[in-house]
Amino acid sequence: MIPVKGYAAQTKTSPLAPFAFSRRDVGAHDVLIDILYCGVCHSDIHQVRDEWGGSIFPMVPGHEIVGKISKVGSAVKNFRVGDLAGVGCFVDSCRTCANCKDGLEQYCDNGMIGTYNSYEKDGKTPTYGGYSGHIVVDEQYALHVSPKLALDRVAPLLCAGITTYSPLMHWKIGKGHHIGVLGLGGLGHMAVKFGVALGAEVTVLSTSKSKEADAKKLGAHHFLVTTSQEALKLHRGQFDLIIDTVSAPHDMNLYLSLVKRDGALVLVGIPPGELAVHPFSVIAKRKQLAGSMIGGIKETQEMLDYCAAHNIMSDVEVISISQINSAYERMLKGDVRYRFVIDLATL
Repeated sequence: MIPVKGYAAQTKTSPLAPFAFSRRDVGAHDVLIDILYCGVCHSDIHQVRDEWGGSIFPMVPGHEIVGKISKVGSAVKNFRVGDLAGVGCFVDSCRTCANCKDGLEQYCDNGMIGTYNSYEKDGKTPTYGGYSGHIVVDEQYALHVSPKLALDRVAPLLCAGITTYSPLMHWKIGKGHHIGVLGLGGLGHMAVKFGVALGAEVTVLSTSKSKEADAKKLGAHHFLVTTSQEALKLHRGQFDLIIDTVSAPHDMNLYLSLVKRDGALVLVGIPPGELAVHPFSVIAKRKQLAGSMIGGIKETQEMLDYCAAHNIMSDVEVISISQINSAYERMLKGDVRYRFVIDLATL
């Protein structure tokens, strides 16, 4: 076993604090990654505080991981010691179901194995995430990271990046399309960057006029204040696709009214509770209300390669591991532009 230092929550009400644990030894198909940076996702807060139920404690969060490989197993073919590598939201899956075979491991019929707050295939060994010094992962679930990009700004691509890239790819967004990005946070700012890079016309939808300057700086072509009834009327039926990144309750019918015939509103944020949708909001113009969750390994690698080719990275604020609890409180207040990233050299 490999001794590892990290930060963990012992209960849903306790702050994160130093925690020592062990990783498995490097197997024939494994790589050992010395973690350099780990992004802080809003879902880390949800799970640490057991807001979705079923949390496993002690919990070491973190699924936006980048680092350097320090050891490879005897049968590893695609990585070498010294390579830069990333780990996203899952570290294994059944590998045999139709979704896994299609490269859609995130939709594994038997349940993907989360990078943290999950159990290994034995059903009893908990997984621990990237708020730690090292991680051991099967090479099939590790990703190549380009040295062209700043590693701290690459880390959030492993969740925020792929979460927004995947639906843009699925709905084949490109030149001639007009997309809306609802919410300008960790996910939203990446949706803007990808949409612009793909050649789409991009509008940020927000309740806060104060975010307009940031939206334009990120490349958005337009900004729509959604509290303005006049502005909403002007944009009715305008969008081919709206990527909804909002995790607070909001009016689905209002935003569906902005979607074109045969267009889609895609949920990537997770509001609490149920969402009310009137049938005519989708029936009247054959619209779709859909959802999307991260991406498979193949698509995530494609996204990382696309980012390297187009110099796309997240906008981040790097923090020390000792600042993680205050960072959580700031995230809940929306006080981050746009992703906290932990420098694991501070562990």
